[in-house]
Amino acid sequence: MSTNNALTPGKWIIDPAHSTLGFVARHLMVSKVRGRFTDFSGTLIVNEDGSAHAEAEIRVDSVTTDNDQRDAHLRTADFFHAEQFPTATFKSTGFRVVGDDFVVDGDFTIRGVTKPVSLTVEFLGVNPGMGAGPVAGFEAKTVISRRDFDITIDMPLPDGGTVIGDKITLDLEVEVGLQG
Repeated sequence: MSTNNALTPGKWIIDPAHSTLGFVARHLMVSKVRGRFTDFSGTLIVNEDGSAHAEAEIRVDSVTTDNDQRDAHLRTADFFHAEQFPTATFKSTGFRVVGDDFVVDGDFTIRGVTKPVSLTVEFLGVNPGMGAGPVAGFEAKTVISRRDFDITIDMPLPDGGTVIGDKITLDLEVEVGLQG
């Protein structure tokens, strides 16, 4: 069977084996560093009336950029302060249709700081799955300011600019499965 656009009411759970929670940051003002989190969970509740609510929790100590030294630095108080703030969370506050996409508004918390964010979401459809029930796919993106979340390290460069840029792109690819 092929995909369709019928998202059945119920509780949908993120499948971390088929999902990626990634980010992109500017490095030295001229290139980009990509990273992801490997330990996360989340739910999407779709109600009978079509309304929905989404939540996610991310273990920030699971950050990886494929560079052990950089990853260790990202876990420190300079960045995620993983020892004091082990999780980042997202809780939706609303869903809107914008053109062919959806926008999911919500509260995003990093380092104990909560700020509103809006994720532009592309719904990829529903598939009957491989025997464990239906699955659905989404791609979502937003840009945040790391300074808004109290990640204020700048590491200035001698000729101007900083080692890491302020704007961070969050790039999510999520597969969810309907729970029985």
